[in-house]
Amino acid sequence: MNKNEIIPLTIESVTNEGAGVGRYDGMVVFVPFAAVGDTLDVRIVKTGKTYCYGIIDKINIPSCDRVSPDCKVFEKCGGCAFRHISYEAELRAKEEIIRSAFTRIGGLDPEFLPIISDGVRTHYRNKAQYPVGRDKDGNIVCGFYAQRSHRIIPCEKCMLEPDIFGEIRSAALRICERLKISPYNEEQHNGVLRHICLRRGHYSGEICAVFVVRRNVPELKKLMRELMNGFPDIKSVWASVNTEKTNVIFGQKDILLGGSETITDTMCWKMFMISPRSFYQVNTPMAEKLYAEAAKLAQTEGKTVIDLYCGIGTVGLSMSDKVGKLIGVEIIPDAVENAKKNAEQNGVTNAEFYCGDAGYVTSLLRQKNTKADVVIVDPARKGCDTATLDNIVSFSPERIVMISCDPATAARDCKILAERGYKTVSVRGVDLFGGTMHVESLVLLVHD
Repeated sequence: MNKNEIIPLTIESVTNEGAGVGRYDGMVVFVPFAAVGDTLDVRIVKTGKTYCYGIIDKINIPSCDRVSPDCKVFEKCGGCAFRHISYEAELRAKEEIIRSAFTRIGGLDPEFLPIISDGVRTHYRNKAQYPVGRDKDGNIVCGFYAQRSHRIIPCEKCMLEPDIFGEIRSAALRICERLKISPYNEEQHNGVLRHICLRRGHYSGEICAVFVVRRNVPELKKLMRELMNGFPDIKSVWASVNTEKTNVIFGQKDILLGGSETITDTMCWKMFMISPRSFYQVNTPMAEKLYAEAAKLAQTEGKTVIDLYCGIGTVGLSMSDKVGKLIGVEIIPDAVENAKKNAEQNGVTNAEFYCGDAGYVTSLLRQKNTKADVVIVDPARKGCDTATLDNIVSFSPERIVMISCDPATAARDCKILAERGYKTVSVRGVDLFGGTMHVESLVLLVHD
């Protein structure tokens, strides 16, 4: 096949990034925004030895899963992958992504349980981060990066976020124009405002706004006052100063511009304090379903539980009423302080929290002869390192409950744990990220 050649293609499956997959003349063809069952004319845009990439030139026979996208910037913004198919079809695709990861990457044969969902894929996100720049006409804009680029796609209303986020962003941009707070220019490394970050308590409605800036300027205080006057739900406003040429969003120094240091929210009937950098699941109602299911698998009653990558303590504290002893480990200092305060304000007296890398802290705990009946692990997308997995095994827990936002790294880690004597009993998808390519996996491992 050659570049720009148009071929007929039937879509048979989807990748873990949401692209359709078909086969033509012995080659695998990947096609973004295709649906299983589509019969297409596809224009080839990139070729390799055994695979190539194409774009849809014409839909000849649409899949029965196809629906009209409900977002104006879908296919332009890099956020959603599945708004062109029904939610039922999306859930089937995510179940297959999880199954493929654990059988193909992990070489495992667990029980695959039905995915958990509340049927919602709009307005669920409690956190969003928006890059700021100028459009071709010189207007200040913010939105989302196009997929695999740093080109900003302006977006007035994202289907994943609460409407008030769009209202705050629009107001902030108008105020910045008036106060002459210039947007950051990534190529020239000048300007002031790099990102607008918003997070909101799902039940409390309290909002934290963070302005990531290249330098602190007096006008930020004026921006803070106008926003807090215009939006009473904004309880906390910060500036995060990032002076580096980097893809990392938050900077080296955080400055409280106004309001309180934290916002609060309720999850699993407990109150939580949330700092700007704290990890807190972006879909609160689905996180509650996730943690309830994790508690069933963990069987924590009267047990000693180690909660790795604990963030502000949400997972462990949600189970603390039945746990004998809870030990939380987290690398972000602010999150650990939040976790300690969250335990205190919820009257939890059987929990202790340690700040540090999971591998390092588990080594220290092991040296102290700490015993653990259950280990709960909720790592970042990259998964666990080998040292952490070895230390988990050294506790000889009866059960390991793994929560993962990347089925591929979860499958890899479960394969390593299998080599160390732990059987992957069951895997269940939990859809915290409707409309997008992401899906949470909930895994139970027991000593074989």
